[in-house]
Amino acid sequence: MTALDASPGGFRAARDLLLRFSGDRDEAVARFRWPDVGVTYNWATDWFDMIARGNSATALWILEEDGRETKVSFDEMARRSDQVATWLEDAGVGVGDRVLVMLGNQVELWETMLAVMKAGAVIMPTTTALGPAELADRVARGGARFVIANAADTGKFDQVPGDYTRVLVGEERRPGWLSYREAYSGAPRTFSARTAPGDPLLYYFTSGTTSRPKLAVHTQVSYPVGHLSTMYLLGVRPGDVHLNISSPGWAKHAWSCFFGAWNAEATVFVHNYSRFDAGALLTQIRRAGVTTFCAPPTVWRMLIQADLSGGPGALREGISAGEPLNAEVISQVEQAWGITVRDGFGQTETTALIGNTPGSPASPGRWAGLYPGWTSSCSILSPGGPRARVRSALISPPRRSI
Repeated sequence: MTALDASPGGFRAARDLLLRFSGDRDEAVARFRWPDVGVTYNWATDWFDMIARGNSATALWILEEDGRETKVSFDEMARRSDQVATWLEDAGVGVGDRVLVMLGNQVELWETMLAVMKAGAVIMPTTTALGPAELADRVARGGARFVIANAADTGKFDQVPGDYTRVLVGEERRPGWLSYREAYSGAPRTFSARTAPGDPLLYYFTSGTTSRPKLAVHTQVSYPVGHLSTMYLLGVRPGDVHLNISSPGWAKHAWSCFFGAWNAEATVFVHNYSRFDAGALLTQIRRAGVTTFCAPPTVWRMLIQADLSGGPGALREGISAGEPLNAEVISQVEQAWGITVRDGFGQTETTALIGNTPGSPASPGRWAGLYPGWTSSCSILSPGGPRARVRSALISPPRRSI
């Protein structure tokens, strides 16, 4: 495939082309080319900061179960992540260092991911559900030099050996842990790209359902740029409010709650709850004006048990991910809301691989979307890097597993 002009213009051109042909997959296939991001690339500085500086639109909107809300603008997120990146650098985080991030759906998660990127370090997203034994394995295999966690999880690391710096998020202070709060008191520096496209950015552990979890390595482009495929599958557009149901620490969270939405300059909306309530979720979807909604089949099956008669509100796109959604559920949602829930699929090692994209004929209950010609020759990888060919819908290449 022929590459577009260098970043950041090439990335925007590729992004804008996909937005332009969101409902016309055949035309998107014919015209799309993976952007050439140049010799150095860092999504946080080359893309996010570019769209965020001076932008008062809401980047992140978090709703708690008790009704408390937090909204952070794009400009605020850029400045906060500058502060955190500056503080992390001063604490010793260097280019290529692995930083284990074990946080929930809280503002610090998003600003930390941006900050670690800006510092040129490697993010190791980790679910809070893990215990000491699993954490010890990840710290050892991932080579973590820093750990960032909430107070509720600090005790787990008492049993995790290793030479790593510990950072505590929250108001509490604990011996042996640096206080994340100190990042907000310092003067931020500005950052520019200090990483090459093929440098590592993300270390994701797979779920390990059938065997020991694998460590999937993603580069500075394979997820940030590759998730243009996810943006296209979701059908998310600038100014949208996007809601995705997945837990931090797993790859799908980065798919929809980070790269996919912010590639489109959309608002990430998060609803935190201790126990899933389909009716309450529907109320918030309507109240918040959610326009694009992605959830696993289990959630969709629970939603149709609630009262759909109130309509979808501003909802335009419904996506199911993880496994094929049964046709009966798709039919009930379509009858009640006039929206076809579209299937999509990918893996920790990839971005969106296959799916029913907006405006394309859907095949309910089975994977669809593999059209002749939808092949990537890994043009987003740096020259001389690993090569592979993957039949997919606007897909970045899978990364190696360790």
